[in-house]
Formats: sequence, C-alpha cells, structure tokens
Amino acid sequence: MTAREPQEMAQVAAATGSKKTHRTWDRVLVSSFLGGAYIAFGALVAITVSSGLDPARWGTLPTLFMGAAFTLGLVLVLIAGSDLATGNMMLVPLGAMRGKITGVDVVTNLTLVLVGNLLGALFVAFFLAVQTGVIGDADATGSPLLTYERLASIAEGKALHESAWQVFLRGVGCNWLVCLAVWMSLAATSVSGKILALFFPIMAFVAMGFDHVVANMFFLPAAIFAGVPDVGWGETLVNWLLAGAGNLVGAVVFVATSYWYLFLKDTPDDDATEHAEPAERA
Repeated sequence: MTAREPQEMAQVAAATGSKKTHRTWDRVLVSSFLGGAYIAFGALVAITVSSGLDPARWGTLPTLFMGAAFTLGLVLVLIAGSDLATGNMMLVPLGAMRGKITGVDVVTNLTLVLVGNLLGALFVAFFLAVQTGVIGDADATGSPLLTYERLASIAEGKALHESAWQVFLRGVGCNWLVCLAVWMSLAATSVSGKILALFFPIMAFVAMGFDHVVANMFFLPAAIFAGVPDVGWGETLVNWLLAGAGNLVGAVVFVATSYWYLFLKDTPDDDATEHAEPAERA
C-alpha cells in the first residue's frame, strides 16, 4: 500500500524542491558532490557486473544486468540523502510553479548542483575507478581489461556514435524515467518501499541506453583517464550539454509541469514543508 496519494505527493514534492534552495551554497556543493559520487559508484558497479559478457552469446542481457546494478546510485542519493541535478530539475521548478521560490533560485540551485555532481563524479572516475585499477587500460589483463573494454564500448557509443538529436532525445527519456522514480518514491515512507519504487524506472532507462548527464560525467571522463582512443573533452562537453538539455526537458515538461497541472494548479497551497522528505532536510 502507498502511504501517500498523488495529491499529497505533489504537495511534498513542491515543498521539498523549495527547501532545497534554502541552504547555504557550501552545503549545496557538499551535498551535490556526494550525489555525483553516488551515481558514479552505481555506474562503476554497473560496468563491473556487465563486463566480459560477449553480446554474441548474451545478446542484450548485459544492459539489463547493468541497469539493475546502476540503481545503487539513486538508492544512495535518496536514502542516504544528497542532491542530484536530474532529480532537482523536477523538484525545484515544481517549487517555483507553486510560487514558493523564484526563477533565480531555480537557476542558482541547478548550477551549484551540476558543479558539485561533476566534482563528485570526476573524483570517483579518477581516483576510485582508474587509479585503483578497477578499470584498467588497453595493456591490462584479466578483470581490469574486461572493465576497460566495457567502459570503452559505453563511452564510444555515447561520445562518437550517437547523433546530437539522439543524445538529446535519450536525455529526455532518461530523466522522464528518473523523475518518475523520484516521484513514486514520495508515495512510500519506508526504505524498502522507496527502493522498490526506484528500481524499475532506473533499471529501464539504463537498459534502454538513455543518457543521464551525471552518469555521463563519470563514463566519459573515466574513459579519457583510462586512455580510450578518440574520446576527448570536446566530445564529452557536447554530450553533457545535449544530455543535460534533454534531462531538463524530461524533468520539467513531462513530470513537473504535468503533475503541477493535474494536482496543484488551482489548488490551495497547503504548506507541506513539514512533510518534506527527511533526507532532503539537510
């Protein structure tokens, strides 16, 4: 059973988005650094469990394994408590739609969170993925070579083989699902209920190969640090811009605006701040 109905979920989401802007910049940066690192952990374990599986034998099952493992990232973000740009792209604009905060608050928060997410993802990519040898290089053997080859396949696909239009649309689809995962988690008050709500949408977007800007802040730099040929910072920046734009559209148009229209438009603003998610009170 759900602990909250959609109307109450919408009130809680708007209140949570508003509260995210009522913190000092340093707290936002620390929280978002953790969020970027958590997503990078999910990406790293996803690479590890799906490496070495020959598509000729396994078909598309490696992407399913990868999606299931990647859910660790958002579980850590929501249960442990931190800021993730893709979730904030839905929650914070929703707070603005309710008149709780301004457009400047939205832009400031999303900018700080993206910077923090990038720093966290880069830290894990360089120090904990490549420098540890978990992801090897082209001259490695054994498991490090397998993880290198898996990372190279993912990074080359995202940076070199997707058109700009494809990256943008994959970004839209990705964050539509991610924000639905966050939205549905608001229906539950137990840890197990939140994890169950998160699992299927997150698994689905990874399995379908959609683009998550924060995950790509790990995949593409890790490939550069590991020496994957032809993947450079130019291609990486373009991917981030396109994926991020798609993520923003997926969050604002298909989740925040849709549910504001369905449940909050022309509805009295019952201040749900006291009901905001505990993990978001930091």
